[in-house]
Amino acid sequence: VEGRMKDAEGKVAIDYSLHGGITDWNEKTKEEMNYYTKNGIPSFKMFMIYRKEGWMADDGILFSALEETKKTGALIMLHAESAFILDLLMERYHTEELMKKYGAYCHSLSRPCFTEYEAIQRAATWAKVTGGRVYIVHISSSEGAEILKKAKADNVNIWGETCPQYLLLTDEVFKKEKGHLYATCPQIKKKHDKEGLLRAIKSGDLQVISTDTCTFTTEQKDMWNGDFTKIPYGMPGVETMVPTMYTHLVKRHKLTLNKFISLISTNPAKIFGLYPQKGTIKVGSDADLIIFDPKKEMTLDYKKLATKCDWSPFQGMKLTGYPEITISRGEIVAKDGKFIGKIGRGRFVPRKAGGKI
Repeated sequence: VEGRMKDAEGKVAIDYSLHGGITDWNEKTKEEMNYYTKNGIPSFKMFMIYRKEGWMADDGILFSALEETKKTGALIMLHAESAFILDLLMERYHTEELMKKYGAYCHSLSRPCFTEYEAIQRAATWAKVTGGRVYIVHISSSEGAEILKKAKADNVNIWGETCPQYLLLTDEVFKKEKGHLYATCPQIKKKHDKEGLLRAIKSGDLQVISTDTCTFTTEQKDMWNGDFTKIPYGMPGVETMVPTMYTHLVKRHKLTLNKFISLISTNPAKIFGLYPQKGTIKVGSDADLIIFDPKKEMTLDYKKLATKCDWSPFQGMKLTGYPEITISRGEIVAKDGKFIGKIGRGRFVPRKAGGKI
């Protein structure tokens, strides 16, 4: 935490906060988790995968961390996929014959929906029995959203998000000539999932739209050389989230504007302990605003974006509605797609434990 805050010093253009990361569990981990919960960082990322990399939190670690969140109001942000089954299936498809036959589509074949929703079910169970607080990040499966719905009805302290790539795309993208560009984790799934996630957004069973943005250039993605296990996982998305989701959800699927704003601003501010400093327009709240033209029509083109990334998963998408001006704490920091703010004006924002909606 201290290292990342030092990295940010003098370089950040807008306000920021941080999440802790937990990969093991002992008395020192517990002490640090509780210390940061009281000192402005009450959320902690954990992974149920990445066993070989040493990042994986096994069920015992997750259970122990959730017990602490009941006491302190902290929140576990959980990447939910089944590590042992995932590793087994990846190894099964990791043969020259199958990789030659299916190419990047091996990424989809080795990550069927149950590798996600089984892990979400397990997490929901541990949250229920411990009374802990868990937020499932980047949900990609329809069944995963259904598990959240049932757990919520059972008064479990559980929340969840999905991302634009899961609402706009299906795993057919892996069959494209440049299908490997779309490799992410968890990966894009079926039409059935895309439709189920949309229903969950409309019904409120998913509370947040996020991006899980993790940008790699085509040169970096091309390093896979036909081996799907070597594709860097992640896609650009943060810059295009608001216009793509406004077009898809508000214009195409008639989501109300208030509901849309709750998904991208108010709900995350409440869940993560920033509300009412952020996430609302009130006297005393920070004037973090975007001026949005709901009628502006354009075709998404990565060449016209601020990012240095040389591709977009949503290239060519017809957009209706686009941000014109970005205001941070009352100061204009971006206008007409150009950054005009001052580097270094952003500051760390401490958050409160116990956030919920």
